[in-house]
Amino acid sequence: METSPKEIETHPWPPFIPDGAKVLIMGTFPPGNHRWSMDFFYPNRTNDFWYMMGLIFLGDRTALVDAAGRSFRLDDIKRLLTARGIALGDTGYRIHRQKGNASDKYLEIIEPVDLRSTLALMPECRTIATTGEKAAGVIAGLTSSDIPPMGQSVEARCGDRDLTVWRMPSTSRAYPLPLAEKAAHYERLFRSAGVL
Repeated sequence: METSPKEIETHPWPPFIPDGAKVLIMGTFPPGNHRWSMDFFYPNRTNDFWYMMGLIFLGDRTALVDAAGRSFRLDDIKRLLTARGIALGDTGYRIHRQKGNASDKYLEIIEPVDLRSTLALMPECRTIATTGEKAAGVIAGLTSSDIPPMGQSVEARCGDRDLTVWRMPSTSRAYPLPLAEKAAHYERLFRSAGVL
């Protein structure tokens, strides 16, 4: 009996790295493009990430939402990230979806991100925040550090760079935590990193 080869996906975007980035937020991998409402990180309208960022930085959960277009306001998002020194990337570079969905539980990381090369593009970055347990595990493996408890951080090292690595709650709506509570965890991280 023949088995079909694994369908391997390569990450669709390079990391978003504004000049002077101080924080790198890393998820696992984007959902399938049939779920995208924009061609950028956290593209799924049912993910809380951009609602949370609007709440934290602009005091309005819908500040980054384009309600008419059922999308997000990408130009405003990029301006906010650039002004605050927040970079975005993912921990998976090449992956296999074991169940064909976006669940981290069924996501096999075939090749992780080249973290050292990514960090080399942002010399001022000393803080990494992972959005969920699987991303935290990948970064722990790449930095030979412990996985921090949710909402907390550990000290780590990548190459010759000392880092503080935070494990944040997943912004997926499948993660059972109200938006305001997710935002409180991320706000603490942003204050600690000096971008809020």
